[in-house]
Amino acid sequence: MKPITCIITDDEPYARKGLQAYVEKTAFLQLKGQCEDAMELGEMLKQQPVDLLFLDIQMPHITGVEFLRSLRNPPKVIFTTAFKEYAIEGFELDVLDYMLKPISEERFKKAAYKAKDYFDLRGTTETPTYLFVKAEGKLEKIIFEEVLYLESMENYVVIHTVAKKVITHSTLKALVDKLPRQQFMQTHKSFIVALDKVNTIEGNMLHIGTHRVPVGRQLREPVMERLINRR
Repeated sequence: MKPITCIITDDEPYARKGLQAYVEKTAFLQLKGQCEDAMELGEMLKQQPVDLLFLDIQMPHITGVEFLRSLRNPPKVIFTTAFKEYAIEGFELDVLDYMLKPISEERFKKAAYKAKDYFDLRGTTETPTYLFVKAEGKLEKIIFEEVLYLESMENYVVIHTVAKKVITHSTLKALVDKLPRQQFMQTHKSFIVALDKVNTIEGNMLHIGTHRVPVGRQLREPVMERLINRR
């Protein structure tokens, strides 16, 4: 099994240090970074997508709950907090666990193994290479490496690949969660692109071979950052 990559975010240095020690003792966890607040975490996730967040709730500027709500396709989360009253919101956001401070090593192990069970069952630490979609009454295999971009057309999505177009009865939102976030990004309310297929950036247009894909005004900054960072 590949290690579960994770980031610790907490504005308390001692809390970060304690969680780091626990992570380093856990063979199936791999620490990729530490952050003092959600703003720093947002920047780190653009550079380093991970499987799991150990996320404090009460932090400056924006709470862990607010930050998690703001993400389109978040990693799995284990909340760490001194406050019991956020438990219901945490589980509404489908977090894996909710640890109350001070966190003992035994309690941390329980949460860590819950995360391990989740990833073992769903295989989400392995990057998928394809999916099947229903098209013209049959299931069509879509290989991610061959996808150029996806285009929403009312109740349908057109998947443009290097060799063909596949039209499936679906929404863009339903498909975006099935795509590897390291390879794909939504650039517009009606488009998702394969980042490594973008040849040229011209204003608010991305050129993918002979195709032109728009970038929404509100998404321009994160899209440009992802593309530039990939370069």
